[in-house]
Amino acid sequence: MNTSSSAKLRVDKWLWYSRVVKTRSLAQAIVKSGKVRVNGTKISSPSSAIAPDDVLTITLDRRIAILKVIALGVRRGPAPEAQLLYEDLSPPPVKKTDATSSTARVAPRDEGAGRPTKKQRRDMDRFRLQADPREED
Repeated sequence: MNTSSSAKLRVDKWLWYSRVVKTRSLAQAIVKSGKVRVNGTKISSPSSAIAPDDVLTITLDRRIAILKVIALGVRRGPAPEAQLLYEDLSPPPVKKTDATSSTARVAPRDEGAGRPTKKQRRDMDRFRLQADPREED
């Protein structure tokens, strides 16, 4: 890992090295779209340089990541190695309340009050054929 204080690295490479994004081209697209801030300043060039102690604010699909650059790295290594490149300063995710939760309570239903099974439908059809007054003519 590169720990020199004067060393700098392209932001798109760092995002890829640190496994924030899956591909380098995706890292470039995120930076170009203005979804990355370095020390509070919005950047739009993937070639912008970052150094250790910079703070990146990244708008991802479902969350905002605030990462403090600890090291620059020299390759895209395994996840444990990538996690050593930054400190996550992101706030914890907001917990959903019961009203907005996807596990909302389901209304209680009496036993047998749902849709009939295939056997029950056959039994109903047989009963209807036996009790149909039109067929008695």
